[in-house]
Amino acid sequence: MCGSVWVMPTPRTRVRRISDRGHYDAATIYAILDEGFICHVGFSIEGQPYVIPTGYGRDGDRLILHGSVASRMFEHLREGFDACVSVTLIDGLVLARSQFHSSMNYRSVVALGRATPIRDEAEKRRALEVLVEHLAPGRGADSRPANDQELAATEVLEFPLDEASAKVRTGPPGDNDEDLDLGMWAGVIPLELSTGAPIDAPDLASGIEAPGYARDYRRGARPPHDSEAPESRHPDSRQFE
Repeated sequence: MCGSVWVMPTPRTRVRRISDRGHYDAATIYAILDEGFICHVGFSIEGQPYVIPTGYGRDGDRLILHGSVASRMFEHLREGFDACVSVTLIDGLVLARSQFHSSMNYRSVVALGRATPIRDEAEKRRALEVLVEHLAPGRGADSRPANDQELAATEVLEFPLDEASAKVRTGPPGDNDEDLDLGMWAGVIPLELSTGAPIDAPDLASGIEAPGYARDYRRGARPPHDSEAPESRHPDSRQFE
């Protein structure tokens, strides 16, 4: 359903550098957010900028953020100040013949807005389960919910996704024509998140086996690399942009 929904770009979120890499459909934005684990939250306190990594989960058209009620970042965000949340996934190293055109294949999302504290106890508990399910689908029903003391010590915020955009690079290097005969290798080194066999906690009681969601854990699917046509060469397609 979200494939037909668009997050209308604003002057703040419209991709300007290599604009054809910009995506504003909810399907693309949500898929990137659903695959990631860590977001970076940017904010400013008395003119001093900060960018803090933190875990998150997506619940429909909002992100769920959580942390200690004593956290300076969460104390600032719950007051309703402007913030920026970004998530980046790296899919490959793009090695061009020229250093100028060397790059990375990536998928990224930037969202702007103001966070709102979740105060209702039932909604707060549900939001925390969203976070657990984002980390490992199936774990919510297979773990103890927060008790009253833990709930009181945890700040839970919702961050809207109504002002967001994605930027994506895929495909092989985009070398200049005059560099094609240099005799140097060019191509993509794919990168992906891999999982190993679950490791039991040292204090795990005997007879308890890792559940299926842990044994068969997978995270997202890497997009194609070499099968895609080279992107149009751009005079400003410097690495990492």
